[in-house]
Amino acid sequence: MPKDAPRRWDRRMQQRLAHGEAAALGELYDRFASLVHGLAHRVLGDESGADRITREVFAHVWENPDAYDPKQGPLRSWLATLTHERAVRRLRRTESAALAEGGGTPEELERKVRRASAAARADYIVTAMPTPLRAALELAYFQRRDYRQAAADLGVTEDEARRRLRLGLQLLSTANDTPSAGRASGASPGYGKAL
Repeated sequence: MPKDAPRRWDRRMQQRLAHGEAAALGELYDRFASLVHGLAHRVLGDESGADRITREVFAHVWENPDAYDPKQGPLRSWLATLTHERAVRRLRRTESAALAEGGGTPEELERKVRRASAAARADYIVTAMPTPLRAALELAYFQRRDYRQAAADLGVTEDEARRRLRLGLQLLSTANDTPSAGRASGASPGYGKAL
């Protein structure tokens, strides 16, 4: 597949949505609904809330197809950013209501929001990273393999296994980076790097 194929798909999808093509929305939903729902659920920890956020995100895309600018990054990242912003807003509203009823402190609310945001970003980073890096991390994390065992399992040299693990961990370490504050919902510049 040519390197530019995903970007062309993103541009074409945006054009189809802008022309009101309902089949495009269905195709987009089929491709990204599990990502959107998974990120929302990771932030909220609530199935019905994640369902609502998923509906909101795809409704926003349908009603505002021009809000996505392919020059700013992949469509996948834009959808993840929309999801993250909406889920964090919902979590803040829910937790603020609990706080008002005597269920904690503002500091606890902020810690919970930061933890949920970091977890969602980590999930997104892992699902978006190249397969060789993700496979090495999964072996190390879920199967408790060291780099030598991972190399044998992956059929690569030990140096290559170490490189993959190091790169994967470097990508994953950015999950705790705080997204830029004040970013407007939707098509803010640089949303390809937001999560």
